[in-house]
Amino acid sequence: MNTLLEVKNLKVRYGNIEALHGISFDVKEGEIVTLIGANGAGKSTTLMSICRLPPPEAPRVTEGDIIFKGQSILNVPPHKVVSDLDMALVPEGRRIFGNLTVEENLKLATYARTDGHEATARDYDRVYTLFPRLAERKKQRSESLSGGEQQMLALGRAIMSKCGFLMLDEPSMGLAPLLMYDMFRTLKELNREGLTILLIEQNANLALRFAHRGYVLDTGEIVAQGSSEQLLADPEVKKAYLGG
Repeated sequence: MNTLLEVKNLKVRYGNIEALHGISFDVKEGEIVTLIGANGAGKSTTLMSICRLPPPEAPRVTEGDIIFKGQSILNVPPHKVVSDLDMALVPEGRRIFGNLTVEENLKLATYARTDGHEATARDYDRVYTLFPRLAERKKQRSESLSGGEQQMLALGRAIMSKCGFLMLDEPSMGLAPLLMYDMFRTLKELNREGLTILLIEQNANLALRFAHRGYVLDTGEIVAQGSSEQLLADPEVKKAYLGG
């Protein structure tokens, strides 16, 4: 498999505080890779750095590089990350537009697409097939949706951007167990169709059973890495993150 994303010796700061201390990892085409770790470990900071969100919301890269499809993206503006690099982020807390309908939220995600009406229409059908509840509520204001339905909408919005590389920040947060497993089954299906996924998930056990490989972040440093099977069996990882 070709390497799609390579993060090399990345250091980032919020003001005078260094949040990442030189982390390195990679994601290959067609993989699901997860970053696990405690709150404050630097997981969300990593995704925001890759998305190239500008300060003050996102941190400032001070050293290292982010290589995507063989090219550095450190100077790529955020809107080009979506339109030219086909990346999408489903952020923590969903961040949907509550005053807009389900349909309007999905439509906003198509602003940079150039592949024509028919392709866009197929993706609308795909989203509504994956998430029948959204089809039932397409004219409903999204602020009135349940937490699970809002998470479906956030993922549907990413699909409508026609991304090839999807980043998710805590997709199971606040979801009932049944909805959580439904969400991960949907992600697995999308991965089988060719979508590459980088996942942050507080439920480390679930994340590792879902992903191909994982990295463990601890206070801005990667302290363990390996296949999901290796990390699930690692005594230190089990003790610190898996409740074992």
